[in-house]
Formats: sequence, C-alpha cells, structure tokens
Amino acid sequence: MKTMEKMKSAAMETAVKTALAYLERDPEANIPKMMKLVDQVCPDDWYVSQRKAVRGVIEQKNHWYDLMLKLYDLDAGVRKTFFTNFIVNASLKGSARQIEASAENDCNVPWAILLDPTSACNLHCTGCWAAEYGHQLNLSVAEIDSIITQGKALGTFMFIYTGGEPMVRKEDLLAICRKHPDCEFLAFTNGTLIDEAFCQAMLEVKNFVPALSLEGFEEANDSRRGAGCYATVRAAMQLLKQYKLPFGVSTCYTSANVQDVSSERYFDQMIQDGALFAWFFHYMPVGNEAAQVLMPSPDQRAWMIQQIRHFRQTKPIFTIDFQNDAEYVGGCIAGGRRYLHINANGDVDPCVFIHYSNMNIREHTLLEALQSPLFKAYYHNQPFNENMLRPCPMLENPEILPRLVRQSGAVSTDLQSPESAEHLCAKCQNYARLWQIRSQQIWQELHPQADKEQ
Repeated sequence: MKTMEKMKSAAMETAVKTALAYLERDPEANIPKMMKLVDQVCPDDWYVSQRKAVRGVIEQKNHWYDLMLKLYDLDAGVRKTFFTNFIVNASLKGSARQIEASAENDCNVPWAILLDPTSACNLHCTGCWAAEYGHQLNLSVAEIDSIITQGKALGTFMFIYTGGEPMVRKEDLLAICRKHPDCEFLAFTNGTLIDEAFCQAMLEVKNFVPALSLEGFEEANDSRRGAGCYATVRAAMQLLKQYKLPFGVSTCYTSANVQDVSSERYFDQMIQDGALFAWFFHYMPVGNEAAQVLMPSPDQRAWMIQQIRHFRQTKPIFTIDFQNDAEYVGGCIAGGRRYLHINANGDVDPCVFIHYSNMNIREHTLLEALQSPLFKAYYHNQPFNENMLRPCPMLENPEILPRLVRQSGAVSTDLQSPESAEHLCAKCQNYARLWQIRSQQIWQELHPQADKEQ
C-alpha cells in the first residue's frame, strides 16, 4: 500500500474511534457534532462522498438518523465491538489491505467470506438448494479457524455463516468468536435454535449477529418453511430484542410471497420486532430439485425493486437487495470480488448460488483458490453486463456461466445431486429473455441520463 494511502487509512481510523467514543457519552446530543471531530483530523478531500452522506443524515435527522439512534438501544459492549469490527477493521483497515493484496496477487480479494459450518439442518424448506447436500458434511473448528486466519492476512474481517443451519454448530461458532474478537460474524439462520442461553453467550462474545429467515406472514412463511416456523422466528426476535442484541431478517422473495414481503406492513413488523437490517434475495433455481415455479416474474421483480427502494428512503431499517443493488457495487460481487463461498465439504465456490469449483480449502490455500482458473475468469469478466439490473452470469446472463465453468475445468460441488452448469442455466434462459426487456425499461427510467451520455 502506498504511504499516503496508509496515512489516510490510519487517520480515518483514529477519527472514527475518537468520534465513536465521543458519541458513547451522550449520543443524541453529540451525533450532530460527530463530523466536526472527523473534520478536525482529516483533510477536506479525504473520503468526501462518505463524509457527505453521514453529514446529510445528521443534518436532516431523517429515518437514517432514527436508525443510528436505535443502535444506542443495544448493549453497550456489543455496540462498541460491532463499530470497531465492522467500521474500523472490516471497512477501513480491512478494505485498504484487500486493495493492496489484490494488486499484489492479480486476483480478487473478498470483503466477506461465506462459509457453511455444516450441511445439517433441522428444516427442509421447499425449493432450498441446501436441502440436497444432506446432513453429513462439516467443517472442523480447526478448518474454520484456518480460513479466518488466512482471510485476515488478506484484509477480510467479515465472515458470514450459511448452511445448512449454522446454529446446529452453535458452540463451535461461539468458540470461533472468542478466538477472533477482531472479526464480525453474521449467521443466516432459521432462528429455531436461538434461546436465552445463546443470547447470554452473544452478550459475552459480542461479535455474533444473526439474520433470521422470514418469508412473509404466517401463511406464506410456513407454507414453504413448515408449520410453526413463523411463530418460532417471531419469538426468537423478541428474545434478541429483550437482550438488546443486534439482529436482522433474511427474506427470499418468490412468486408466492411477493405481496407479503413487499408490503409496508411487513417492513413495519420487522422494525417493530427490533430488526436493524433486512437482506432480500431473489429465489434461484439451484439444484436438480429446484422449484422453478417459485421464480418471480419480471413484473414481480420490478415491483420488489420499487418497494424496497421506496422503504429504504422512508423506514429506519437498513435494506440490502442482493440481486437488484448491483449498481451500488459495480455489478456481480461473487468470485471473490466482494465475497466467495466455502461449503461444508471445503469446496471454494465463487457464489453461494453457483456450486462449481476445482479448489478445496483442505488441499489449497485461500489465496490459491482466488488465483484458480474459475476465480480468475470472474476477475477478468466482471461486470457481466453493463445493465446493473442484470449482474449475474447465471440468472440474467445464462450463456456466460457454462462458458466460464467449461474453460476453467470446474466441476459441480454438489455432492448429493450434481448439476451441470448447462442444466442450471437452461432453467434461467426464458426468465433471462423476459427480464432483459423489462430490466432495460427500469434501467432507463432510473438512469435517463445514461442513454444521453452514450
């Protein structure tokens, strides 16, 4: 890293830590003064857009300001750890190291690593690709520890557990939290295994945040996830709120639940229950047993874009629309560009939805995986489409993924029911054709100036 960039990163880190400590004394009184502290440390031309955005939130005292204040309802130790790990370690210090490592090694280096501690799950949700993996695969504590240690050396301090159901391994996950207190850990979980003992453990480790799966109101949710799941998840959310712990919601939107999860009532309920963030995922037809009928129509996807962006501007909850926010991150984030996925067998996949690789973390280092032919193919071909509403080499550009897999010699990493890239992408061809037309209309509406400039 260049000396100046190191100085900038260190100065901003100092400014953020000073500002956060200042806020702890009296957040409501001191939030308006926060940027003055940052400005005293950093020259005017450093991190201009980020500082402008924060200053706007403070001055307007809008819903983002309300969300900022809600963070001060959390347990103080958990809040301090989150700010340190997420803002300082992962987003400032870590990102600077990622840029450096990427240049040194001529490959993508991820901001976050997704890993499956286990393929086991206590549910069997309709259309879930993870259900095909079975219950026999696990990463050992030593293997998870090694992945995290390797990631930190490259600047990655954000780790996200998927599965399977990660909470089947809750004691092991807590042990990892204790061993790596400088990292932030998030888990996508069905919420059924969260109890008071685990909440107390979360207060102890301070660096574990769950995202609970919820797919609408009771009828829509339980029709896919099983009877009683809705009530169980709501109870877990209430328990987390009681213990002043941060959590969010993970929602997969399908053709069957769009009306539920796009409604103001749904957003208001998440906020009332205490959720600070919400991930929205487009249903992917992954696996031989995928329920293609669950794929949203182009009109349904367009409606989700409209609603999520509307509520993002009006509601005190941070929303991430995984499939439709590509314009904010420059396209597809897989293949190590922002994240990668390691399954419970150790296979290093470019994406949690794209199960092809020829690298296993038990046989290769993380850096070797990032430099492998498939990951380098991602590195050299991203973005996959100039229309950022068509970011994926599978769902919206189904002609691309089979070529990348074929040229790189990658193979299916689904050990239960292997699926060729051609078979997977064939399920997306009609959808991609229809979405190309609809997405172009939306893109032009959102960016009318773009056509004039071209």
